[in-house]
Amino acid sequence: MDIVKDGLKWINSLHLSMKEFLKIGHRGAKGHVAENTLESIKKALEIGVDLIEIDVHKCASGEIWVIHDFTLDRTTDGSGEIAKKTASELRKLKVEGHYKIPLLAEVLDLIEGKSDINIELKGLNTAEPVCSEIWRRIESGKWDYSNFIISSFQKNELFEVRKLDEKLPIGILSKASVPEAIELGKRLKASAIHPSLGIITRDNTKLSQEAGFKVNVWTVNERQDILRMLDFGVDGIISDYPNRLHNPLLHLNP
Repeated sequence: MDIVKDGLKWINSLHLSMKEFLKIGHRGAKGHVAENTLESIKKALEIGVDLIEIDVHKCASGEIWVIHDFTLDRTTDGSGEIAKKTASELRKLKVEGHYKIPLLAEVLDLIEGKSDINIELKGLNTAEPVCSEIWRRIESGKWDYSNFIISSFQKNELFEVRKLDEKLPIGILSKASVPEAIELGKRLKASAIHPSLGIITRDNTKLSQEAGFKVNVWTVNERQDILRMLDFGVDGIISDYPNRLHNPLLHLNP
């Protein structure tokens, strides 16, 4: 066996794969700038992504905010549950001492015409207001259904999305079982499966794709893992470091 020759063949095949997969910025560019902030999303856009992935919650006064946790304590100078705070209270807070918590509308304004978006319904009662915001964008003529994908670990929220809109693309998040995600995806007429890096295999990638689903894997940060995902043939990679998705072969020797 010629290790160098075989290694070069593998690298060349990966070059072909890299032309096809979606580059998805996790919470913007979480590895570079504070997650889920406008500044982090701007960074991801500068790097170059196909999609921005964000998380949303509904506050007590009804607005949809872009923030990951159910509480404010980890990422902001505030404390308590987001669902119990009003918009006026949330506007006063800072993320990592510098940044504001953005509204979903502000994020959509920022990325319009520049990137598609994966909105994860992290909090409860988010399906209807998020769908309403999406409909407004589509009615403006500047967005299309293909620019959006809605994902969630909250099954009730996903079923509510599908009840409200038959056309909106849905991604099934899973950190436990790809076959179970596929079955849920069939029930929801989803377009994609979003498995964690810890459960994805070559076989269940193929199984998902044969069932008609795209496969977008999270959260993939190390170059060897990125290369492994490309070798599996996944459709998209969600990363804290979207810059690494452009040059996953950097420093790799055959």
